[in-house]
Amino acid sequence: MNAPRLSLQHSTIREYAKQLRLPTLGGQFERLAEEAIKDEQSHVSYLEALLHAELEERERHAIARRIQEARFPKVKTLEEFEFPSAPHIPVALLRKLAEGDYLARSEPVILLGEAGTGKTHLATGLAVAACRQRRRVRFTSAAELVNELSEAKHHSELNRVTQRWTRYELIVIDEMAYVAIPEAAAELLFHVIAGRAERAALILTTNLRFSEWGSMFPNARLCKAMLDRLTDQAHTIDTGTESYRFRRTLAKKGGKS
Repeated sequence: MNAPRLSLQHSTIREYAKQLRLPTLGGQFERLAEEAIKDEQSHVSYLEALLHAELEERERHAIARRIQEARFPKVKTLEEFEFPSAPHIPVALLRKLAEGDYLARSEPVILLGEAGTGKTHLATGLAVAACRQRRRVRFTSAAELVNELSEAKHHSELNRVTQRWTRYELIVIDEMAYVAIPEAAAELLFHVIAGRAERAALILTTNLRFSEWGSMFPNARLCKAMLDRLTDQAHTIDTGTESYRFRRTLAKKGGKS
């Protein structure tokens, strides 16, 4: 085939790919065609490789979009967590949870431990794993969620905002019970948690033992009701008391000396 005709065909294929919204196909068909000729592949094998490349790229973009929509303060994965530095953390359970069965069963995951023990990293890692499964995920701190709900109530939009929070397939509430929450705000938070109970999964991090939550939630009845919703069928992971971040910093300094 002469060069001008081949060039025209390539231009036509790119235009077709653009109209059909197949950008990867339009960008890779030449390279894959050359590889198919070199490896003496059939036309069907070439087409399969081309469509596979398109699907892979779409999957990558879909996952990246889910991660962006989750609004993580920093994207961290379970693969990046230094489990040998925290041998008491049940790595087998976390890897099992990362497979996503708890999402299908709408089960809570609670990460409980002192500051710096890896709670937020592990919670984010599980949430990123959910994004990779194309789940709709949202990350927030307890304080941010309470502020959003309080603002929504002030503007008579509480019902709409609460419903939005119940529609996510997974939400992560970070730093629960770090500071005392006024009763009115705690009630708003309870509505979100209760609305998701047995309907959608939730990951929560806290530095307080459940017996100490009364100091953060003055209304004893509300505190009990919230704990009942959160702990029912929950996977509770104790990250301990020794700071993972502090040990990691010391290890890095030691390595430089």
